[in-house]
Amino acid sequence: MNKSLKIVLLLLILLNSGPLVAQKFGYIDSEYILNKHPDYKVIQDELKKLSDQWKKEAQTLDQEIKDLNTQLKAEEVLLTEEMYQKRLEEIKAKQKASQEFNSRIFGIDGMYYQKQAELLQPLQSKIYDAIERVSRRNNLAVLFDKAAGPSAIIYTDPRHDYSEFVLEELGIEENN
Repeated sequence: MNKSLKIVLLLLILLNSGPLVAQKFGYIDSEYILNKHPDYKVIQDELKKLSDQWKKEAQTLDQEIKDLNTQLKAEEVLLTEEMYQKRLEEIKAKQKASQEFNSRIFGIDGMYYQKQAELLQPLQSKIYDAIERVSRRNNLAVLFDKAAGPSAIIYTDPRHDYSEFVLEELGIEENN
């Protein structure tokens, strides 16, 4: 009885695993696709301009703080205790404003990351739609993203790389 139960279970497992074997898998490299897309370069350039502008503002704030500290040190002996404390408070207020600026711009959910998400969202949607069309056209059950990290895929066979199909679907031709 025990042996026949094992055989029946083995047959059920083999019969149920048949559809798994027939499924097609593939992978893409989303980083490669992004870097090939002409809109991505435009987005990167715009983000760099914004970032450089904000970094310049942050550096200006930091320079103002340095200048105030230098001026305070130079005039320290001439100031009364009350005047000295007032200048220290001004410096601390500038430092706090600088920290708040950096946090508001470059912090988690800062303006830089919000702008990045805003600019990339339409491109990501366009790429996702192309990925979906390529997957459906090639009857893929699963499509992995190689750029998601090394732990996601241990081995990739280049003949299962559908990145070029996605680029083709987006209308981007190979320039290399």
